[in-house]
Amino acid sequence: MGKGIPLMIQGTHSDAGKSSIVAALCRIFHQDGYKTAPFKSQNMALNSYITVDGKEIGRAQGVQAEAAGIVATTDMNPILIKPSGVTQSQIVVHGKAYKNMKAGEYRQDFYEQGLSIIQESYNRLASEYERIVIEGAGSPAEVNLNDRELVNMRVAKIANAPVILVGDIEKGGVFASLVGTLQLLEPEDKKRVIGVIINKFRGDVSLLQPGLSWFEDYTGVPILGVVPYIDHLFIEAEDSVILDQYTSIQNTEKDIDIAVIRFPFISNFTDVDPFFAEQDCSVRYVKTVEEIGQPDLLILPGSKNTVEDMMFLHQSGLANRIHHLMINNGTMIFGICGGYQMLGNQISDPAEVESSYQMIEGLGLIPMQTIMAKDKTTVRSEGIAMIGKERIHVEGYEIHMGQSTFQKDYIPLIELSNRYDGAMTSDKKIFGTYLHGIFHNDAFRETILNEIRMKKGLAPIRNRASFNHKREEAFDILAQVVRENIQLTRIYELMEEFQKE
Repeated sequence: MGKGIPLMIQGTHSDAGKSSIVAALCRIFHQDGYKTAPFKSQNMALNSYITVDGKEIGRAQGVQAEAAGIVATTDMNPILIKPSGVTQSQIVVHGKAYKNMKAGEYRQDFYEQGLSIIQESYNRLASEYERIVIEGAGSPAEVNLNDRELVNMRVAKIANAPVILVGDIEKGGVFASLVGTLQLLEPEDKKRVIGVIINKFRGDVSLLQPGLSWFEDYTGVPILGVVPYIDHLFIEAEDSVILDQYTSIQNTEKDIDIAVIRFPFISNFTDVDPFFAEQDCSVRYVKTVEEIGQPDLLILPGSKNTVEDMMFLHQSGLANRIHHLMINNGTMIFGICGGYQMLGNQISDPAEVESSYQMIEGLGLIPMQTIMAKDKTTVRSEGIAMIGKERIHVEGYEIHMGQSTFQKDYIPLIELSNRYDGAMTSDKKIFGTYLHGIFHNDAFRETILNEIRMKKGLAPIRNRASFNHKREEAFDILAQVVRENIQLTRIYELMEEFQKE
């Protein structure tokens, strides 16, 4: 199998904090001198990460690799499922689009192939790394799915990994969910559970002690840690469930109001994360005309189904409201990837790559039309953004099916090595680009925010803090908090002992 010693983190449900615990352990093991890699066999997410060789994996695994101080590869997330409709998803295998499949088709026809892909990927990691931190998905107690699942106990068996079960106390009922999960596991699977971690705790842990003692007596499974809730940590989330935590209400104490359209098929929503770290920015997600208000900056983010999300803008009245804001309010409109495509005159999908609707009118804010192609572009890009006299080095990554062409002269936004990307208007009201991560470029973000500040008669702010530096600090803070609140020495011992059994 290889030299790598595995540890698997499973949860009682989605958003229990598995991804952040895995990221913390990746950083901890890395700090302790172990060559460490994350692994998630199958990920369902619309928030992607592009590897250095232009392959697409789940964003959480890319972030976890960064926490481990390594370069991410597709072996760390060999299967990525990207929902594009209610029952259909695009299946990405080793970073490349494989096929669009319905849930039943995937479960029935892809299982054996998926199992082989997962086994091979894990074996390669195990031969190269000393510690492998594996992340499950959802719950291991989905009794209706467990006979053909590819991400929880099946993977623990492949890796011969001990399992730590994570429960989220913030939602309430943590002991019930932990006990219920354990009771629903098959006896041989339950033997893999070496302990549990209670996550997102607020308050005095001594008040929790009677519950902890009861749990250990009742289940015979040790509590290996109670991790406190960590606020304002600049580590990217993957699951769009987290968007429910964000407000649609403006913080009027901030100088700049930023509204982000929450499309039904929103993807790569972490593109706007750097604004949350800016002291003068209020960031909110909006879905209705009533919520949108009069923002200074309106961001149209990425989309996994651009045609249907454009339809959402028309049907909700948001499309008309966007025009009104640009004309009457001076709002800056910024589109990224799918949101950029929506700024054009027309979006066509003749081969029904993303949607059964073959064509829709865009917002008509830039002279561009987009045709969805069967081949997906996935590439890391860098170039020079040109805003007035400013020349700013930027880098990011592209993930899109569409190919956009301009119908008349336009002002390009970014000069890449072999082409131009994006567009802007001469009055600096409309911007668009295919580059995800564009706002992670500190100088570019500063320029955009200062354009807004000057329009509002506010003094520009120079030399804003580096967001990437804050992310590195966040990894260390996360690791420190988790290290201080789990029984790390015992976990190391249990990992070693499990391999001897």
